[in-house]
Amino acid sequence: MSDSNGHRLLPTVEDTEALGRELAEQLEPGDLVILDGPLGAGKTALTRGIAAGLGVQGRVSSPTFIIARQHRAGNHPGAVALVHVDAYRLGGDLDELDALDLDTDIDDAVVVVEWGTGVVEHLSDRHLRVQLRREPESDVRTADWTWLATN
Repeated sequence: MSDSNGHRLLPTVEDTEALGRELAEQLEPGDLVILDGPLGAGKTALTRGIAAGLGVQGRVSSPTFIIARQHRAGNHPGAVALVHVDAYRLGGDLDELDALDLDTDIDDAVVVVEWGTGVVEHLSDRHLRVQLRREPESDVRTADWTWLATN
């Protein structure tokens, strides 16, 4: 895991996905990524980029209506599985990600949680927090990211 922190303007969806691919280079199995931002800020687009960077199989879409989606690692060296969770509908009641009966062991996957701040930090000793914003006047998105230790 790297300790790279940063800030980026994201004028297009493609820019958001490209940032996700870059962030994926810092990630390894067992890592937790927490995405926060308002509706339309780019959380799922960023996750699509992370998934592409990890080399997962299948299409990545919002897990809003099923709460969690698991994506198996691709069939090439270095590919890592992804678990994509939407904590918004859980209302802060996520004691353990394993309670979702996922086939993927979270220690063997990168776990990305939308709306996860204050809910899932306890799942890992440290996590990558990405704050996404959407500027209403210009529709340009921004991202700030940092690695944080769990207290």
